[in-house]
Amino acid sequence: MKKKLTAAVMGLAIAFSVASAGNAHADSQLDNVIDSVVGTPYRTAGTTPNGFDCSGFTSYVFDKLNINLPRQSSSQYSAGSKVDKSDLRAGDLVFFNTNGRGISHVGIYVGNGKFAHSSSSNGVRYDSLGSSYYAERYVGAARVMSTSTYSSLASS
Repeated sequence: MKKKLTAAVMGLAIAFSVASAGNAHADSQLDNVIDSVVGTPYRTAGTTPNGFDCSGFTSYVFDKLNINLPRQSSSQYSAGSKVDKSDLRAGDLVFFNTNGRGISHVGIYVGNGKFAHSSSSNGVRYDSLGSSYYAERYVGAARVMSTSTYSSLASS
């Protein structure tokens, strides 16, 4: 029994470390702020670590980096300069049409095809832009950090 329990604990530890490594990002200020709220539950109109909606999450993260964003995802899309998907860098906002009525979801690109967001079903988490759900609903991206801000906050 003890061997089975040890094997189960080791398996979970390995799975957790692989999932964490899946973010494929290093230890920047941006990463630290995001990592500090991963697992926070989804809450409609939520803007704090007690619960976030998608734009509440992005606003919170950028506020911690001293960058002000508008509160709603559609307004955040207009706040930055547009970026081609092939030119994404960590800290760019990525936008999706999840309800068929235009921009309705936002996340933060973290590198290697991954983004962090507050999912209505799973809370703050990392997902792949290439997953079928998000790839089909991807609208575009906006850069809200200057190159110098990126260098100091989001690169590693």
